[in-house]
Amino acid sequence: MALFGGLFSSDMAIDLGTANTLVYVKGKGIILNEPSVVAYHTKNGRKEVLAVGEDAKMMLGRTPGSIQAIRPMREGVIADFDTAEAMIKHFIRKVHKRTTFTKPKIIVCVPHGATPVEKRAIRQSVLSAGARRAGLIAEPIAAAIGAGMPITDPTGSMVVDIGGGTTEVAVLSLGDIVYARSVRIGGDRMDDAIVSYLRRQQNILVGDSTAERIKTSIGTARMPDDGRGASMQIRGRDLLNGVPKETEINQAQVAEALSEPVQAIVEAVMAALEATPPDLAADIVDRGVMLTGGGALLGELDLALREQTGLAISVADESLNCVALGTGKALEYEKQLRHAIDYDS
Repeated sequence: MALFGGLFSSDMAIDLGTANTLVYVKGKGIILNEPSVVAYHTKNGRKEVLAVGEDAKMMLGRTPGSIQAIRPMREGVIADFDTAEAMIKHFIRKVHKRTTFTKPKIIVCVPHGATPVEKRAIRQSVLSAGARRAGLIAEPIAAAIGAGMPITDPTGSMVVDIGGGTTEVAVLSLGDIVYARSVRIGGDRMDDAIVSYLRRQQNILVGDSTAERIKTSIGTARMPDDGRGASMQIRGRDLLNGVPKETEINQAQVAEALSEPVQAIVEAVMAALEATPPDLAADIVDRGVMLTGGGALLGELDLALREQTGLAISVADESLNCVALGTGKALEYEKQLRHAIDYDS
């Protein structure tokens, strides 16, 4: 009977990210990972959902007037309530191929810095999308669990989760947050920095998807040793005469473009270390700092942080999936981790 129950368990954990949404189903692991984008078609004044996720992302920056591609999440929280609800509904249905299923219990991770209003918006969206109960878990706790850190031990662990919209820096001990700071800087801000750098330095305008490609291909947090590094060809619009143009960008230029967001992440880590009680700070010196999230994959970010803090910095194995895996583990081991989940009831 237990097997039968487990087989049809529809409970899920959702990492509702600014850039991507991941869905973890109890007993099955992560079974959905798609961009947090919704495309609408406006017909006779009525909005109809045209595409969600991967299909909608391909339309970003390329839509005609009647179609709008929207990212409902901004800086880790819901910016567009109706669109977020449509997106969550779509992803839940995609995971549950059956039309009739028992309403699932859903745990969603939220940034530590989310306001009560923002938390209520996320909870409400999940309930409206068909959840039986909606629990919330703080992103740093989920990231640390997903990275396999021993957060329930009476020793200090530090996690730096760099997502699309926010960077969460937290010190954890005995399964809870001792200190946390959320700065609204992440992968999106890095993309913006690349766009504005190219506009300023090369008079060329590129779209967000090109900026993201530059970041993932040759992005680096440190100046290359040869002062130039690898390079790549990019296309954009020449701002002087308005025609499409191809140009080259190298790693040294990208490092210069990203210096501001990288510095902001470094400062958030330094501020966390200064605010940490001495005994826990001593534990962090022993254990080092764990980087999670998509932003942790930025080239040589771990080295840049090591140079500034003097601490051992390591990148989690599945850094992109850490938050979703941790939220999923909170669902699987709910009894042990119930103090970290907020059901508001």
